[in-house]
Amino acid sequence: MMPQIGLLQAYYFNTKGVFSTDFPDRPPTPFNYTGAPLTANLGTKLGTWLSKIAFNSTLELVLQDTNLLTVESHPIHLHGYNFFIVGTGVGMWFMHCHLELHTSWGMKTAFVVENGKGSNQSILPPTVDLPPC
Repeated sequence: MMPQIGLLQAYYFNTKGVFSTDFPDRPPTPFNYTGAPLTANLGTKLGTWLSKIAFNSTLELVLQDTNLLTVESHPIHLHGYNFFIVGTGVGMWFMHCHLELHTSWGMKTAFVVENGKGSNQSILPPTVDLPPC
């Protein structure tokens, strides 16, 4: 089922039930991500869990590739930030694997960067002509 409202709109309007901000800081079930044998923990849960980040905070993010099924790279990037992950924007930023099949398996998330205290540190309202989802 396609969403009826975008994540950014849901955040701006404080719409409940669209996403939760309890994305785990660490894997819920750790295992050897780079070695054999395979484990039964290969699936993801269905849902929209995001990480909430306070304005002007520092975040260390470690992306570790795997060799669980085949030796391949996962081209992942974070929208809204440059290569050094030095960001300047508030709002919703999507991070995902660029292999479409993997995205459908759940290799994606978003970061919610909260508003700051000043008017120049807050998300802008949506435009009046914003198309629906």
